[in-house]
Formats: sequence, C-alpha cells, structure tokens
Amino acid sequence: MKHTYSIGIDIGGTNTDMGLVRDDGTIIARSNIPTNAYTVFEPYIHDIMEHISTMMKNNDVQQLEGIGIGAPNGNFYTGCVDNAPNLTIKGVLDFGKEIHKYMDTTVVLSNDANAAAFGEMVYGGAKGMKHFIMFTLGTGVGSGIVVDGKLVHGSTGAAGELGHNILFPEGRMCSCGRKGCLEAYTSARGIVQTFCELRKENGPRECKQGWIPDNVPDSDVSSKMIGDAANAGDPIAIATYEKTGYWLGLAIANSVTFSAPEAIFLMGGPTKVGEPLLKPLRESFEKHLLNIFQGSCSIRMSELKANEVAILGAAALIKMKE
Repeated sequence: MKHTYSIGIDIGGTNTDMGLVRDDGTIIARSNIPTNAYTVFEPYIHDIMEHISTMMKNNDVQQLEGIGIGAPNGNFYTGCVDNAPNLTIKGVLDFGKEIHKYMDTTVVLSNDANAAAFGEMVYGGAKGMKHFIMFTLGTGVGSGIVVDGKLVHGSTGAAGELGHNILFPEGRMCSCGRKGCLEAYTSARGIVQTFCELRKENGPRECKQGWIPDNVPDSDVSSKMIGDAANAGDPIAIATYEKTGYWLGLAIANSVTFSAPEAIFLMGGPTKVGEPLLKPLRESFEKHLLNIFQGSCSIRMSELKANEVAILGAAALIKMKE
C-alpha cells in the first residue's frame, strides 16, 4: 500500500512544532523551532521550510498532500494569523503566501481548537461522526464545532469561540477584555483563581499529605497541583473542581442546544484530573440539558495522545480540501 503524507504545524507562543504525518495518523518525524526567537516573519518561514525539507528528505518523501497549520487567531478563509497577542511576530501573517514561495502545495490554516476538533474526527474518537464539539482546556478555553461533517467557521472565519460565552455578567475579567467569560472560570488560570478564592474563604487549616499547604503563595499554585491535591483528598481542591465542573457542565449543556451534537469531546491539561472534574461536570450537564436532547449526546475524552494532538489536528486540516 502506497502512503500519502502531510505536514502538521502547531504554532504556539513559545514553540512551533512540526510533524511529518502519514495518512494513517502516524507521525513519522518531528521537529521544532522557538517561535519567540523571531520578530520578523520571513526568516521564521524560511526556518520552518528548512525543517520540513529535512524531514521529507530524511524519510524519502517526495511529495506532500499539503501543509496544515493550527495557530492562535488563525483565519481559515484568508490563511492568515491575525494579530495574535501571544506571538512575538506582530501583524497579519500570511502563511499561505509565504509558504508558496518555497513549495507548491496546499496550505490550510485554522485556529488551534478547530484543528484539534478536526484531528479528532480524522484520527481520533470522532471518526465517523458528523456532529460533535471539542472543548480544549488549557491557558484558555477553546472550542471547535463540527456540523454535518464540516467545521463551523462562520462569516469571519472565527466562529466557535464558546470559551468566550459569558457565564457571569460583570464577573471575572477575561483575557479577551470582557468580564465573566467561561474561560475566566474553567481555564487553568480560572481553576487556580477559584482555588485561591476558596482557600482565602476557608482560612487557616492543617494540611495532610498531598494537600496544598497554606504557605504556598497564590502565584505558585498551578492547576496540576490542584488536580493532584484533589485526588489526594484536599477538600478545597475538591471544592474547586466541583465548582469548575458545575460551570463547565452548564456551558456544555447550553452548547448542545446550538448544534445537537452526538458527543462533546474534552482535552487539555485540566481534564487530566479525572473524576474530581468529570463527576460534577456530568451531573451539571444532565441537570441543565434541555429535555429533547436527553440521551442523545455523550461526554468523552479525546482519544488522541496529548503530545500528538496538535500536530495531527493541523495535518488533518488538509482533509478539509478533499
């Protein structure tokens, strides 16, 4: 059987990760460069293409199906990254135009959550599904919506920002500049803020093995620490995830009314805590789900490996052109 190959590129504020992906979802080569080492676009693209060329040469790959790119502020329609605040290269970055100076191949770009959703459909647990939503929890809360087997991009290319639905009017300040967004409560940063608020309300306490001691400054607390503490029985960490699960379950139930998905997929660091988050999330989801959707939508974890999902998702975007 003759295989075909594509390149998946995940652009982050710190690193740009690249992979040569076989059509069965196997990443056969990987490479990366530090995104934050660049302030000018042209040398950045030059170095990306050098790494791609090397991966292809080392694996005797002569031709690509295309290059897929997942990026913050990625616009599917234009192939540009539009003024991403966390990139050191500023402005509107036209990846399609610049890559075509080096290689005549299909280039598809979308935001990183959309890429993750499409990767789940092509290579993961959503294979064969036509309707699902992916929620990505990390520094922020992203989402990718698939309806009738197609990603929803909307008129501007920026549809699917469910993390910026307002959960509490005039609530916490969000990174987007508005107040009360889901992201401000259920992202890694939101989880830390909830824990710190609850710890302050609770007052001094004696800590058992595995709990987060009172003398750990708020600035040193991470969502992973809270997750570990919750699984060790820390009542404040458990209460933190009970609140987080409740809020996220409510938001997911609301999202079901929009597109009637077969499943909701979850991925990202905060989801790794397991039942301390998932139990209250499922309970809240069922409580708030409109009755006509009862039993029609399941909540699932992504089936893609955490260290592969970004590259596979980006590479999968090429399938959108088929």
